[in-house]
Amino acid sequence: MELGKELQRQRQNRQDFLADTRTLEVESNDYGSTLHMSLEGKTYGFGIGELAHQQIASRLNIPYRYYQKMQEEVPDLLDRNINTWLEQKPERRMIRVLDGKVRAFLSDRYRRLDNLELCMAVLPVIQEMQGSQIESCEVTPTHLYLKVVNRRVKAEVKVGDVVQAGFVVSNSEVGLGSLRVEPLVFRLVCKNGLICKELVQKKYHVGRQVNASEESAYELYSEATLAQDDKTFFMKVQDVVRAAVDEAKFMLTVNKLRESTQIPLSHEPVKAVELLADKFQLSENERGDILRQLFMSGDNSRYGLVNAVTSASKIAKSYERATDLERIGGEILSLPVPRNLLPPINQAQYQGFPISNELQRAG
Repeated sequence: MELGKELQRQRQNRQDFLADTRTLEVESNDYGSTLHMSLEGKTYGFGIGELAHQQIASRLNIPYRYYQKMQEEVPDLLDRNINTWLEQKPERRMIRVLDGKVRAFLSDRYRRLDNLELCMAVLPVIQEMQGSQIESCEVTPTHLYLKVVNRRVKAEVKVGDVVQAGFVVSNSEVGLGSLRVEPLVFRLVCKNGLICKELVQKKYHVGRQVNASEESAYELYSEATLAQDDKTFFMKVQDVVRAAVDEAKFMLTVNKLRESTQIPLSHEPVKAVELLADKFQLSENERGDILRQLFMSGDNSRYGLVNAVTSASKIAKSYERATDLERIGGEILSLPVPRNLLPPINQAQYQGFPISNELQRAG
């Protein structure tokens, strides 16, 4: 309910504009930057958020470290850079504003697939799914997340180590990724989740170019045609969500987890975590958290490393970073296994379950 209230509040306080860059002007001072926009004979000013600054710098090909240096030390030089290139290379951009601040500077082909409509489409479907409940949810400045677990679809990886099937619905209204429905495996022992990289359903925010006259800026509302297109699209999203907790697909992941318990780490734990940190660009704190979790578990298998990463997600600096770590756990599970590390098959452990081709060759 709190999520719903926040999404309703954002809907009431958001504005979307389509503007020719020649109608825009940035003015900065020691307190921040303001984007001035000419709209129907009047000039409006909106503060600029950090992400919008990054997107402006990227679009104008201004290196962001230099952009920040100008922002901190010579704000008027930053303004001259931005305003010159907005004028010299005119184009239309979609400008998304929330609470009086520019939150995104996007292409005019950006298709608005917004969080409120997404929740209105998927929450009734989740309510209909027997055994399902929302394990957690969050709306951040850049993303919406719904993490759902179905307590009726479960299995054991090892004796007493039970996992349940679920899925994650995520979306970004500010150009930081597609609308996604991803399989989730939820481990009951330590209440952490693993997001699987396979079987992900995505929808990118790309639509047709909006028709508009040159050198104009105007506010975008929900057009009837666009609304009808979105209705059709969100009906497809509902179908994807209904199929998200598929027991057969869930068991494929469970079997991978079972196999990972038999795959030893290719290096001693400290080195293994260092290599992991380099591959996935983990911070020093994250590296230490993962290594601590790995030592505490005493499990030096691939399964132990996966669980160390997903356990560390529970103490991550933000909900978004926690979700990133859950995805990294899924990527570790999907890494190829060096042949010299493939173990002999324990037929008793896998009795009644399919075994991967790699382990069949090893056996």
